[in-house]
Amino acid sequence: MSVFGVDYAWGRPGTTALRRAGVNFVCRYLSNDTTGKNLTLSEARQLTSADIWIVVVWETTAKRALDGRAAGVADATTARRQAAACGMPAGRPIYFAVDFDAGAGQQAAINAYLDGAASVLGRDRVGLYAGYYVIKRAFDAQKITWGWQTYAWSGGRWDGRAHLQQYSNDHKINGAAVDYDRAMKDDYGQWRVGTLPEEEDETLKLLISLGATQPVEVPPGDRVSVPFNAEYHDADNVHTDGSYPSWFPKESAYYLTSVDVVVSAPAPGAKFKVIFAEYERDSNDHVKDLLGEDKIGAGTAIEYTLAGLTWQSKERKYRVDVTNFGTEPVTLTRAYLKVAR
Repeated sequence: MSVFGVDYAWGRPGTTALRRAGVNFVCRYLSNDTTGKNLTLSEARQLTSADIWIVVVWETTAKRALDGRAAGVADATTARRQAAACGMPAGRPIYFAVDFDAGAGQQAAINAYLDGAASVLGRDRVGLYAGYYVIKRAFDAQKITWGWQTYAWSGGRWDGRAHLQQYSNDHKINGAAVDYDRAMKDDYGQWRVGTLPEEEDETLKLLISLGATQPVEVPPGDRVSVPFNAEYHDADNVHTDGSYPSWFPKESAYYLTSVDVVVSAPAPGAKFKVIFAEYERDSNDHVKDLLGEDKIGAGTAIEYTLAGLTWQSKERKYRVDVTNFGTEPVTLTRAYLKVAR
């Protein structure tokens, strides 16, 4: 088998361009970088909503693994925290990068680094990104469970145990720099927010697909529930017909929820929040927010996405809200809600 994917750092091709290019998964960074290299929860949710799988790799400096066991402990501790904050399900692996042509004499330090990572994550969650010889030595020494091999420093050889292959560099998708990868195993460490690979085979039933096609203005300092006036799917009649904000689960369960809103030209710096919220069934009393993310206006029409797995009770009702923290009105030109189980 071979499944096409890409890896990238600071550039963001966007989910539309990725899907158009036939990308099935992306490999994204965790690190100590603060300039935009790392995967974020917002990005993970956008990729999830677009049905693109995610793999994570930790890298600070190319030769960091030569610092041995203590460095592996420190990096795995931070990587685990960052991955969880991005919505990675428990138990998924993290790859650690050796991004240089390491010689056999340096393998002991690299193995010690991997031992340190394993002491934090467990050996079954430790992966390695490297060239052929480093990957081979690590697999042979049983220091890794997952392998992502780059063609660099590999002399045209591929280790058949590697789950991923980075086979071509220096490409662009939608102006963003990417490298080409391919998955060689069914399970290569991929995940989506709230979803594991084996869960993809389970058939999800779409319960509702609602749209708000009329502009909704949110005044400064206010919180507004989006009134959905278009019903694209509601086979179980869990949404009141007409322009109403709430849907009413028939069963208490985990539901996969996706929210998309298009905000028209919020002033640069305008602050607002898109929220999927729980309310009392027989009133408009707010109970809690299940999904939510702060947004900053950019002066142009922008689409924002929330997606996640949430527990929803048959005793409550659920809405999409927008809170405006700014001093100018925010206008939603369109909004969509999909819930599946």
